[in-house]
Amino acid sequence: MVAENLDAIKASLSPGVELVAISKTKPVSAIEEAYEAGQRIFGENRIQEMAEKYEQLPKDIQWHMIGHVQDNKIKYMAPFVSLVHGMDKEKRLKALNKEAAKVDRRIDCLVQIHIAEEDSKFGFDESEVFALFQKDLEQLYPHIRICGLMGMATFTEDQDQVRREFQGLKRLFDRIKSEHFPKDYFKVLSMGMSGDYQIAQEEGSNMVRIGSSIFGARN
Repeated sequence: MVAENLDAIKASLSPGVELVAISKTKPVSAIEEAYEAGQRIFGENRIQEMAEKYEQLPKDIQWHMIGHVQDNKIKYMAPFVSLVHGMDKEKRLKALNKEAAKVDRRIDCLVQIHIAEEDSKFGFDESEVFALFQKDLEQLYPHIRICGLMGMATFTEDQDQVRREFQGLKRLFDRIKSEHFPKDYFKVLSMGMSGDYQIAQEEGSNMVRIGSSIFGARN
């Protein structure tokens, strides 16, 4: 069913919205099925699991780290990761820059913004993120490239609340882009998962993270 699910999700995406297939906890065989159906971007939330899958699967796959990043494990993904979604503290940016320098790479990443009314979510708040983008980030962190923002809405049935949270993140993205960080490569707004990606893309998301609607319930 993976190929059929993938086709259905892709048909529901707006033009220009990139799909990250969330393959965490899923076997290599399920990823291979999605790969055969044309999917090339996969997201994992555990660095060592992602590194093991990287070794076993085709090298044209783009691996995205979508989970909470542990600084002491960044070294395992630095040689190959394509995009790191959860840069939720400046010390994390420093750690990623340090490990990227060791492997002579410039690694793309997203700054995570705390938009949900839940303590369990990570991320910068608005004042912290404006303070961050007032720095000379290219000089401070020459081995990483901040390509955009990421946020996760509150897990709730209240779709109006989810929409408000996504709208707030889009406004923040637009303001940073226009006033603080007008780089050509600062263009990714990653918001929306299986349960709320339709609202997210209506509110300006250009990258969605979908797992269970493709692979079924998580193991």
